[in-house]
Amino acid sequence: MTHLLNEQEAKAKRELAEKLKYAEKETRLRAIKERERFRGLQIRPTASFYDDAETREPGEGNWVGMGFDIHPHVTFISTALLVVFILGTLMFRSEADQIFKNTLAYITSTYGWFLILTANIFVLAAAYFAFSRFGNIRIGGNDAKPEFTTPAWFAMLLSAGMGIGLMFWSVGEPMYHYSSPSPMFIGIEGQTPEAAQAAMGITYFHWGIHPWGIYAIVGLGLAFFAYNRGLPLTIRSIFYPILGNKIYGFWGNVIDVLSVLATLMGLATSLGLGVQQINAGLNFLFGIEINVASQVLLITLITGFATLSVISGLDGGVKRLSQWNMGLAGLACSCFFCLSPAQQFIF
Repeated sequence: MTHLLNEQEAKAKRELAEKLKYAEKETRLRAIKERERFRGLQIRPTASFYDDAETREPGEGNWVGMGFDIHPHVTFISTALLVVFILGTLMFRSEADQIFKNTLAYITSTYGWFLILTANIFVLAAAYFAFSRFGNIRIGGNDAKPEFTTPAWFAMLLSAGMGIGLMFWSVGEPMYHYSSPSPMFIGIEGQTPEAAQAAMGITYFHWGIHPWGIYAIVGLGLAFFAYNRGLPLTIRSIFYPILGNKIYGFWGNVIDVLSVLATLMGLATSLGLGVQQINAGLNFLFGIEINVASQVLLITLITGFATLSVISGLDGGVKRLSQWNMGLAGLACSCFFCLSPAQQFIF
């Protein structure tokens, strides 16, 4: 009789645990759904017990008005440098083209090893933070809850990290490097077995775990110092352990200006290559001419959609577009597998 009562009591406890687990899940989903929405990307970090911001507030000293919230030093200096760079490139196109080609060849042939070494260090650092005791640190504090579901996070990460590039360059890049090997591989002729091996190595390096290691370390640094230490949500905050309160002065401004320039250069490259790809696809399907006017129009449309997405907030814009993007990407992959001649090698 006692044994039967113990079994019934254990069963009741298991049922209660399942009910509590289900109730917690439902409460968390409801809290996420009913929370106050972000407007754009105006995130205000919350300082933790270990507050390194002292009496400073993120964004203090910014110029606020007419819908803008800008850091004057970083904004105007980076804008001026970009304008000078763009005007110089447009005024001296042939000279700029030659300078860019020579610079690229010099950097890849001279410092290519350093780029590969640095990327590997990022991957090892990301693995260390994930699997060591630091992996138990919760971003936002011990009581923080996820802002979005795991599938939504993966959709946004993959859409932002890979984006349009993977649709074209997953095939285009190995073919390009196979025909014209990188200057880093001295002595390798194009269209040879050695060139094919080097091309696949470069492609895996660009689209494999290495970029994700870099993204993870930068994103983790920003999140930790903003949401666990109450510092501004900018690159300068990552250097707080080295510079201390100097991040609020000249050196912090230099770091942010360089980060703005690097971000815009990378975005311009990705957008420019993506627009060329879209223009070529529209030309193949509908006969739309491949020219600068078409590409400028496409850039305007893409920028407009991106702006609307940001204005709509992370939940209503970025997340939803990312989920649609992943759905369309999955549909495209399914079509490739089912309709292409490659199916005879798969099934």
